[in-house]
Amino acid sequence: MIKKVDHLGIAVKSLDEAAAYYEKALGLKCEHREEIPSQKVRTAFFRVGEVHIELLEPTDPESPIAKFLEKNPAGGIHHVAFASDDIDSQLKQAAGAGCRLIHEKPIEGAGNKLVAFLHPKSTYGVLTELCMPQAGGCACGH
Repeated sequence: MIKKVDHLGIAVKSLDEAAAYYEKALGLKCEHREEIPSQKVRTAFFRVGEVHIELLEPTDPESPIAKFLEKNPAGGIHHVAFASDDIDSQLKQAAGAGCRLIHEKPIEGAGNKLVAFLHPKSTYGVLTELCMPQAGGCACGH
């Protein structure tokens, strides 16, 4: 059911400043920017081989990314996302294995994907995202 590591989510204070680093210092190209009101973030995606780097800038001081940045002022890796071909079954499997679900049902995420998170207290300290393309997929291929 898990197909690959889909992306690494990195919390940043400034999307523009962080994107400039990835473009100028690392030579990567930003493939896609998007605001996700339900998650209270703006995102930028960079492809590195089969995996994307997702930069996340909070749009609301009460968002999970803003709270992460309060605890980690320099920013940093926020989550690891795994691509699944059946997110509902993957959630049931995780719950059956004792994982605490942040989302019991998938919600809409960036790139026209369904997403759900597993709580880091039950995943050895790593906030884990499960994601699956919705019908129609994302034009950027992520």
